[in-house]
Amino acid sequence: MENKKEMIMGCYGIGAGRTAAAAIEQNFDDRGIIFPPALAPFDAVIVIAKMRDENIKKAGFELYEKMKAAGIDVLVDDRDASFGAKAADADLIGVPVRVVVGDKWINDGVAEVKARWNSDMNLVKKDDVISTTKSILEKGIN
Repeated sequence: MENKKEMIMGCYGIGAGRTAAAAIEQNFDDRGIIFPPALAPFDAVIVIAKMRDENIKKAGFELYEKMKAAGIDVLVDDRDASFGAKAADADLIGVPVRVVVGDKWINDGVAEVKARWNSDMNLVKKDDVISTTKSILEKGIN
């Protein structure tokens, strides 16, 4: 005969919600949340600078597919809004890495890549965007 025991479970207030709140309390600035990569809902956001430009739009979604295939949890901001609004919103929600696909991608073969926790905007060759993003995520908040 099998011994059955009633399971008792408790909650002590240290769950996913509290962990996220504690991270936000520790990591923010005047522009919004600065999520550590391990806690961020997304690893990176691709900001398509000009949604009305079909070449830029196509390039943004191609990069999205490549980043997903490389194991990066990525979000695409494909709203028909200004670049400034998109950049501000990316900072507000705390996505660790912002990648801008715009005129520089088409004309010069580079993207603007920025870690949320500093103000350094790096111009990165198309072929190096994924490795640069992974490097930023691995290093985390300095």
